[in-house]
Amino acid sequence: MRIAFLGTGKMGLPMARHMACGGHEVVAFDIASAQLALAREAGLAIAASLADAVAPAQVIFSSMPHDAAFAAVSAEVAACATPGSIYVDTSTISPAASAAAASHLAARNIAYLRVTVSGNNHMAEAANLTAMVSGPAAAFEHVKPLLALFGPTQFYLGDAEQARLMKLVINLLIALTSGMLAEALTLGQKGGLDWKAMWEVIAASAVASPIVKAKSAQLAVHDYAPTFTVDQMLKDVGLILDAGADLRVPMGLTALLGQMLQGAAAQGFAGEDYAAVIKFAGQAAGVPQR
Repeated sequence: MRIAFLGTGKMGLPMARHMACGGHEVVAFDIASAQLALAREAGLAIAASLADAVAPAQVIFSSMPHDAAFAAVSAEVAACATPGSIYVDTSTISPAASAAAASHLAARNIAYLRVTVSGNNHMAEAANLTAMVSGPAAAFEHVKPLLALFGPTQFYLGDAEQARLMKLVINLLIALTSGMLAEALTLGQKGGLDWKAMWEVIAASAVASPIVKAKSAQLAVHDYAPTFTVDQMLKDVGLILDAGADLRVPMGLTALLGQMLQGAAAQGFAGEDYAAVIKFAGQAAGVPQR
């Protein structure tokens, strides 16, 4: 299958590489020369422009960092893609931005799939992502073998923006887990509990969700190297709060978590893992942090 992949960042590049390793003809494009260089090093063919990548493709994938980038790329896809092709976007963006693009793509007879993924860059590298899909059911069936190259599980949720909202639901739970850990660990640390011992108990307890277990080994040694940064989570929390406002859902806990993330960013942790809200809470409580 001829595939264009737009956006070869830390999530897009491994997804593109998995499809190439699966025997598909993948051509990559990114406006960042450094990302294109990484794609070339990974053995992918490189297009000189977005139009050159998209025009001959049967399926076009994109992975964009925010609404504005998605809006620009989806507009170019609508203008350059061949009618009858399928456009698959894997970005975490607002349902509103996604819905706005849908009408332009439909006018050009380009099937549009919203394929959000649950998992970080390490899970993308390991082909262990969970895909949440919405859009035309026939298009989903056509690209499902490609999505299976990203990970073992694909959920089809409906024909419109359901996948966008589901991604925000998942990220809300992940974000709030970091806030829960921040206050709990700070309470224990201020009361004299040993840091590593707390993590051992938490990881073996009833609250040890997969995300908690995944973070425990790293955070037990105060390692805040990012899989997803404070700034990135702030962006997603903004999308979540906007969705809540649109749907008239009170989101007091999420708003508070947004303020904790803002505090972590103000303390210099913006580029660290979003779990740095733990350090923010500790500093606020006067607990020395590494």
